[in-house]
Amino acid sequence: MYKTKKRVFDIIQIGNRKDFISSAFDIFIVVTIVLNLFVTLFQTFDESAPYANVLNVLELITILIFTVEYVLRIWTADFLYPNKPYWKAVLAFVFSLYGLIDFFTFFPYYLPILFPMGAVAFRMFRVIRIFRLFRVNAQYDAFNVIINVLNDKKNQLISSICMILIFMVAASLCMYSLEHEAQPEQFANAFSGIWWSVSTLLTVGYGDIYPVTTMGKVMAIVISFLGVGMVAIPTGIISAGFVEQYTKLRMLAFHSEEHELKFVTSVIPQGHSWCRKKVKEVAFPPQIILVTIIRNGEALVPNGDTVLLENDTLVIGAKHYNGEEYINLKEIIVKQENEWVGRQIKDLDISRQELIVMIRRKNRTIIPNGLTYIKEGDAVVLYSKLKDAD
Repeated sequence: MYKTKKRVFDIIQIGNRKDFISSAFDIFIVVTIVLNLFVTLFQTFDESAPYANVLNVLELITILIFTVEYVLRIWTADFLYPNKPYWKAVLAFVFSLYGLIDFFTFFPYYLPILFPMGAVAFRMFRVIRIFRLFRVNAQYDAFNVIINVLNDKKNQLISSICMILIFMVAASLCMYSLEHEAQPEQFANAFSGIWWSVSTLLTVGYGDIYPVTTMGKVMAIVISFLGVGMVAIPTGIISAGFVEQYTKLRMLAFHSEEHELKFVTSVIPQGHSWCRKKVKEVAFPPQIILVTIIRNGEALVPNGDTVLLENDTLVIGAKHYNGEEYINLKEIIVKQENEWVGRQIKDLDISRQELIVMIRRKNRTIIPNGLTYIKEGDAVVLYSKLKDAD
């Protein structure tokens, strides 16, 4: 059951491009979302009437797919939040942003069955389905650039939006004061002034409300000129953010040093302290990087939220050490006829300048001591000291 549950979790995880089935599932979900949105849009046309039954069946099928996927995500929530008990993991997923988007993707479909009187109001929730596409895109680099820019510039954006809101309120009150007496129906209250200021400052220009007094027109010209500059501020901030982001990427590409890395592998045994921990929770030394995780014969590229599991093979990289004149490492495969088979390390006839530092036995890595027995098929890593370092 554990392996089945884990496999289901790997499949339904978005952005696992190393897993063919998971990638196929991502494509399947995207196609389902697009099909669902197509049905929703096509149903608004009169031409859809002859196909009403087919469209209803397609909508039902897509909703059932979303429902099953949501149930599977709840079932595997403890893999998404490995440090939480099962029910806390379920609640964490249900009330997360993506959990709420997934829920409102299918739940409004069932509401008219329970509350027939509110069927029309519930249909507006169907627009939430389109946000699932953002969830899929969030796993890919192009979308991450947008997220990074908004994240880096959020303080400046919030400040500029606050300035625009203040300016809109000031403009609306000013226009209300100048135009209320001349056209009380159009500028009946301050909200009417806000509606005018929004449509003017954001260059929408509906034309349903406009000033008729001379002072009102003069003030509208001034507000329009100032508004162009105010509204351009967040646009400039976002544009500058994109330039900075791509400049950083280019600098990383053209202004970097190459260092040769050496790689070692290590298998996480059962009960190890790293089991079911996220990569970002493991304290690797700064000179060491986790390059790849080999799981069930597949190579996974880890990120900070990747969870380490039992029997994972970690491929660890570190800067190459140019000290071959001081030390020598060699791997010896112990065959059946080798005299080391069945003997403890302390009984082996090896030089005092040599030390067995590691034994690879099948899928396990053993850090040996003097009482460790050597077995047939072991890969013994032998350290030899050549001379003292200066």
